[in-house]
Amino acid sequence: MSETNPAAASEVAAPHRYTAAMAAEIEARWQDFWDAEGTYEAPNPSGDLAGDPELVAKPKKFIMDMFPYPSGAGLHVGHPLGYIATDVFARFQRMTGHNVLHTLGFDAFGLPAEQYAVQTGTHPRASTEANMENMKVQLRALGLGHDKRRSFATIDPEYYKWTQWIFLQIFNSWYDDEAGKARPISALIAQFESGDRAVSGADGTTRAWNELTAVERADTLSEYRLAYASDAPVNWCPGLGTVLANEEVTADGRSERGNFPVFKAKLRQWNMRITAYADRLLDDLEVLDWPEAIKLQQRNWIGRSEGARVDFPVDGDAITVFTTRQDTLFGATYMVLAPEHPLVDKFVPAAWPENTHEVWTGAHATPAEAVAAYRAQAASKSDVERQAEAKDKTGVFTGVYATNPVSGERIPVFIADYVLMGYGTGAIMAVPAHDTRDFAFARAFELPMRCVVEPSDERGTDPSTWDDAFASYDAKIVNSAGAEVSLDGLGVVEAKARITEWLARRGIGEGTVNFRLRDWLFSRQRYWGEPFPIVYDEDGVAHPLPESMLPLELPEVEDYSPRTFDPDDANTSPETPLSRNEDWVDVTLDLGDGRGPRKYRRETNTMPNWAGSCWYELRYLDPHNDRKLVDPGIEQYWMGPREGQPTGGVDLYVGGAEHAVLHLLYARFWSKVLFDLGHVSSAEPFHKLFNQGMIQAFVYRDSRGIAVPAAEVEERDGAYYHQGEKVSRLLGKMGKSLKNAVTPDEICDEYGADTLRLYEMAMGPLDVSRPWDTRAVVGQYRLLQRLWRNVVDETTGAVTVVEDGTAGAAGADEDTLRVLHKAIDGVRQDLEGLRFNTAIAKVTELNNHLTKSGGPVSRTVAESLVLLIAPLAPHIAEELWRKLGHSDSVVHQDFPVADPAYVVDEAVTCVVQIKGKVKARLEVSPSISDADLEKIALADEKVVAALDGAGIRKVIVRAPKLVNIVTA
Repeated sequence: MSETNPAAASEVAAPHRYTAAMAAEIEARWQDFWDAEGTYEAPNPSGDLAGDPELVAKPKKFIMDMFPYPSGAGLHVGHPLGYIATDVFARFQRMTGHNVLHTLGFDAFGLPAEQYAVQTGTHPRASTEANMENMKVQLRALGLGHDKRRSFATIDPEYYKWTQWIFLQIFNSWYDDEAGKARPISALIAQFESGDRAVSGADGTTRAWNELTAVERADTLSEYRLAYASDAPVNWCPGLGTVLANEEVTADGRSERGNFPVFKAKLRQWNMRITAYADRLLDDLEVLDWPEAIKLQQRNWIGRSEGARVDFPVDGDAITVFTTRQDTLFGATYMVLAPEHPLVDKFVPAAWPENTHEVWTGAHATPAEAVAAYRAQAASKSDVERQAEAKDKTGVFTGVYATNPVSGERIPVFIADYVLMGYGTGAIMAVPAHDTRDFAFARAFELPMRCVVEPSDERGTDPSTWDDAFASYDAKIVNSAGAEVSLDGLGVVEAKARITEWLARRGIGEGTVNFRLRDWLFSRQRYWGEPFPIVYDEDGVAHPLPESMLPLELPEVEDYSPRTFDPDDANTSPETPLSRNEDWVDVTLDLGDGRGPRKYRRETNTMPNWAGSCWYELRYLDPHNDRKLVDPGIEQYWMGPREGQPTGGVDLYVGGAEHAVLHLLYARFWSKVLFDLGHVSSAEPFHKLFNQGMIQAFVYRDSRGIAVPAAEVEERDGAYYHQGEKVSRLLGKMGKSLKNAVTPDEICDEYGADTLRLYEMAMGPLDVSRPWDTRAVVGQYRLLQRLWRNVVDETTGAVTVVEDGTAGAAGADEDTLRVLHKAIDGVRQDLEGLRFNTAIAKVTELNNHLTKSGGPVSRTVAESLVLLIAPLAPHIAEELWRKLGHSDSVVHQDFPVADPAYVVDEAVTCVVQIKGKVKARLEVSPSISDADLEKIALADEKVVAALDGAGIRKVIVRAPKLVNIVTA
């Protein structure tokens, strides 16, 4: 063996060398110790914070990772990047005197487990729990310092009991615009009963609350509730058998999962009125410590815009539009409704009006036929496709005319797919001379155009001669004078103000704010999700279950799949797995409302997978509380507002940027509702957000474009081959499907977990993506071996450090002390700033200095080195700390503090220039004053010789590094 494997021979010669086998033994032993001792358990305050003065005096840190989903494929080395980073930061915070809460649970509801259940017949809980156990083993092997008492999964009934409870809080709340917050629905009912708030009927009349039927009362309250069911346009995916949120539909109108076609359909679904919080969701971004790019994405998604609501009369009714360019009202020559707009069915006449333009009818005999055909066409397109700047505009005339309220002109009303029901009012006033899409539509349908914003170029004011619309916010308004109001000669801002005031005075419009944000579609036609705690009576009225009936657990079903259909058949509707269990669906219950036992039908949709992750930070605080969502004192301690964090929240939240909108926006919404209702003191869930980059890997593809196993690829002369065939190489994601995944288990087996931790943290800045290179891992392995040798004799296993002051010891000399304290100072700053790669570089520099010094290391230096690396490589640090004679765990030791005297350089080099040319270099104190530096420079013999008696006009001093002498 020694002849063929020199490394193995050296290990035989050095029986106490740090090897993969030794690392495995050390790591397993200390992981067992940490678990047994509860090393990472963070104490909670007991009751009133005033009763825990010591705990309150100790600073706290709540550090979180984004919820992992327990995939059957397990972890690859890209997954732990963020987990290791938060663990390093949490360990550093413990060593700097903080009470640290750091734990990890599982976001375990979702479609993957359900699809696996459909394919195999395995209950989703069985496969999910097996996946969780596998991931727990993998995560434990990394030495992550989680408080395991606080871990849970969203599929635990004792957890989703509170998810259902929160849903009921939202269902039983409404947003009071006057108070600017959510209030219990009982307060709204009291206003209706007292007459302080009017109940408007469908015909616009006012009715008394006690005159309404139970169904009418329920319908009235549904218009206010923060959680409500409604018939609304949804994204229906027959291939999956479920409705999808907008965010789950790709840009080409297909399902994100499965790549099935998605159609617009009208179904009764649960929604959450997140739009009520649009302004607060925008405003509170300003006080959050989040990446600006994430804030921008949220601002764009919420999409606040100021404009005006305008009513266009139609046969005794009106079409309401929202526009940000009310100054161009005189230029509106037609209107467009979204195909799904409810007024279409109300307005469409039986026959075409006389002299209807042929191109407007789409060759259909009646308006009803034209509308039906066009609606079917539009339903096959996604919102993204409908809004795309297509060259050819499509639409059809409804047979209805509206009246332009400022000019009195009759203008035709069309439906077209470029107008969406989900934005504004689902209707637009078309000003084709000044909007590119309206211009293209007007050209296609031979509609009139009127210039009302004076062009700044040479095109003139006749739009029929233009190649495209003219749009400007910095121009004069023209051709905009009516009998009652004139905008001619005004700028855009002044014209907007004047016309808005006129509309309001006439009662046909008002200034208003609109948002791109839509209410959150909260229903899924699936089995593996939280059941809704809602039942329906014989009239279809929804009733919340009392808290005593929570959790409402998922029943057993024979078939886990929603009924799927021909993916291209839009004329279908959902059938959920829960609806097939009639014994569970049809129940007799006493809801405690005084009506006694009655028959009800349960809601058979389930909540989306986002529900459980909307509030999990709160459960980490108080995970075993079966009486309250969270103890108020505990929540206030860990998440309450404090200096620099006016809205409270988690101190550090680390995860991928892909959750910029969905999860983060939803969680912020739930947090604000709970705050309004007095259940929590934190109005925001996450104060500081950090997005880690991605670990990438090379993907190799054959001539067919199919990925081949990366481990089987050979490199020859700069080209890559798989089984003799040349393959292409491209840097991309790491994953099982791409056949380039490397598991943490492999690296731990070959080098140890501490090496893997160091390598992932040393690859580059945490927020930057970086390529994985297994061959480079050995560099961090060598660092740990050198560290070990600086403390332990590889032959005898004895500790080699010597007491301070020993002659010849590394650390007794001034130079080593400077290297040590500069490392301490730099590593402290780097760990606080999440700059783990540069922290490792500084530890490496110190360790190399000690190695090169040759002599035994002094105890102070050795112990400081171990403490410096402890957050990064905790297992070897714990082992060396014990070998150095300490009985307490390294985890809670104080992190070293630098001596300022050694951090400052002893001397710096000062450059002396005459006429811009360097004439001398001086070694001076870094704290030297300008006056002293000038004296030294002028007295230097090289400077005196260079001046050669020349007069000095000016001396410019920039202590300690520059003196510039200007001669006469």
